[in-house]
Amino acid sequence: MAQIEKVLYTGKTRTTGGRDGKASSSDGRLDIALSSPGSSGAGTNPEQLFAAGWSACFIGAMGLAARERQLALPAGTAVDAEVDLGTGDNGYALQARLTVSLPELDRDVARAIVEQAHRTCPYSKATRGNIDAQIALA
Repeated sequence: MAQIEKVLYTGKTRTTGGRDGKASSSDGRLDIALSSPGSSGAGTNPEQLFAAGWSACFIGAMGLAARERQLALPAGTAVDAEVDLGTGDNGYALQARLTVSLPELDRDVARAIVEQAHRTCPYSKATRGNIDAQIALA
């Protein structure tokens, strides 16, 4: 397991009510209702939040990989993330798919950026070997 030598940021949240509750951050910037997937509730669900967090982090990792190549990410850069909640032999589990769009970049360069981002993104590191995760270039 990798050890952190210097903490750069700590996200602090408080959640009440579980999947049908509420989550808020200590700084007040996050204050959302939660709803179970597929329910009629008005809130988001943990899988959507995880997909949003991973895709945002992945774009940041791609930005670093692009800068190392003295490139900028194209304006239309996007990551479509899908996180599935399901059941299997060990009970509940997640699996994920990230589809990356890097328009206007040479396909080989884009692929190299995506591969480097997947090696360095903290979310990718945390999930590697723990859930089935597929990363594809659109």
